[in-house]
Amino acid sequence: MNRMLATAIALTFAAPVLAAEVPHFDPHRLSDEVKALSSDAFEGRGPATPGETKAVDYVIGQFKAAGLQPGGAVVDGKRTWTQPVPLGRFEIVGTPTFSLTEDGKSVPLTQGDQIAVRAAMDGSRKVDIKNAPLVFVGYGVDAPERHWDDFKGVDLKGKIGVVLVNDPDFETGHGDFGGKAMTYYGRWTYKYEEAARQGALGMLVVHETAPASYGWATVKNSNTNVQFDIVRDKPAAEHPTLEGWIQHDLAVQMFKAAGLDFAALKKQAQTRDFKPVTLDGVTFTAHYDVDGKVITSQNVVGRVEGAKRPGETVIYSAHWDHLGVGAADAKGDRIYNGAVDNATGTAALIELGRAFAHAPRPDRSVVFLAVTAEEKGLLGSEYYATHPLYPVATTVADINMDALDPQGEARNFSISGNAKLGLLDRLIAVGKTYHMSYAADPHPEAGSFFRSDHFSFAKQGVPAISFESGNDLVKGGKAAGEAQGKLYNREHYHQPSDEWQASWSFAGMAHDLRMLYQLGSQLADSDAWPQWSKDSEFRAERQKTAAQRK
Repeated sequence: MNRMLATAIALTFAAPVLAAEVPHFDPHRLSDEVKALSSDAFEGRGPATPGETKAVDYVIGQFKAAGLQPGGAVVDGKRTWTQPVPLGRFEIVGTPTFSLTEDGKSVPLTQGDQIAVRAAMDGSRKVDIKNAPLVFVGYGVDAPERHWDDFKGVDLKGKIGVVLVNDPDFETGHGDFGGKAMTYYGRWTYKYEEAARQGALGMLVVHETAPASYGWATVKNSNTNVQFDIVRDKPAAEHPTLEGWIQHDLAVQMFKAAGLDFAALKKQAQTRDFKPVTLDGVTFTAHYDVDGKVITSQNVVGRVEGAKRPGETVIYSAHWDHLGVGAADAKGDRIYNGAVDNATGTAALIELGRAFAHAPRPDRSVVFLAVTAEEKGLLGSEYYATHPLYPVATTVADINMDALDPQGEARNFSISGNAKLGLLDRLIAVGKTYHMSYAADPHPEAGSFFRSDHFSFAKQGVPAISFESGNDLVKGGKAAGEAQGKLYNREHYHQPSDEWQASWSFAGMAHDLRMLYQLGSQLADSDAWPQWSKDSEFRAERQKTAAQRK
């Protein structure tokens, strides 16, 4: 039987050594789907581009072929395959100009080289900043519950803050922010939000590879292209006018020109007694126009309706989008194909949908949600979670898949971040039936919990995890797994070289999807409601709707 025919027939099932029959997943089909989604024809799957149309049509076609039913918005009394997501689209027009003035001398800065500035999302259509004072605000944290305030009442009106990435604990590994594990205060998104709350004209984040967890190429590619945001009533309440990053060496130079020692002030910023410091004699200038418009992107939604309690929902999610077409790399390649990130998760979503569609109907409904604009700030999932098609109060859990390993099997698995919740306990128990061990996030300092779509659900109280492939490879062990991960982050993450490879076996994904299927199947055939741990910051939000789950 040829492979095309073999992949078209119903899924085969494992021997009944597990708690329930679990389908096998075809690595060849996974490979074909990742290859298609990450091909140049899809133009990097950028939202509001021809690549979106192709990606959405492809996912809908695959959902249909898998046997799913449409689970999207209701139009004329019928469910469609999509949920429209209105987004603000913002783009710098032409070439922006940036410069520093140091002791009266102008120092030009080049977008993408020393600095990476995002298109303004505060409502500005013309940014005209001239000789704005620069103020170092440490880690830019205002956390009353931790008795921490980096701002100390400083007036930032008309000024640009300069801020360090990650938390004050990052370098020491201990303190008020949980040590190496990043809190939301360490995320660059928080730094910009806090800048807006403090009334700053702008905020420049100093890039360093270790605390950011990625190199300058990722910063450049993610910030100098088209930006998106959900449509907001008061955008200036969330965004300062200027949002950008600067290279570490430029920061050192700026501080030196002001007679300051960057390294010494960075040390001070790791203490509660830190006070903001003005960079005397150094100012910042920027000029550029911004094209802003509202566009509509699409979440794609498939569904298997529950047989007994269809109003209770288990969600599997993955983002279909990537960075589209952007700046050329050294080889002249401008298409950011996004094979690992996140054609792998999208293919996994399709195949999980196929498995559930071919199995007996579960008691609860199961939704397969392919979200847009994750790369623009988790926007598709944020829109779904705040405008849910199925109530979040009766959503059992979100199981997210983002950037899975398309290579060989591992002996372990992980999740993004260090969340504590019953959903993880259930996954660990399932993993044991496959002789798979759970490994806590090996790099909690990267803030992975806040960087994928499950976070949007967590903020609404829904128990949510983002599955991560293991690093203890059957072939090569942890050394090989760690080396493989570092190579991807350094050479391919958010770069045009994230392309499908014929050498990828997809054996690891095919293996791990059985675990994820079993986890969702158990939840869908039970009346259990997993909960956050008692000390979780998300538990209180979940408890607000407890009465609706009785």
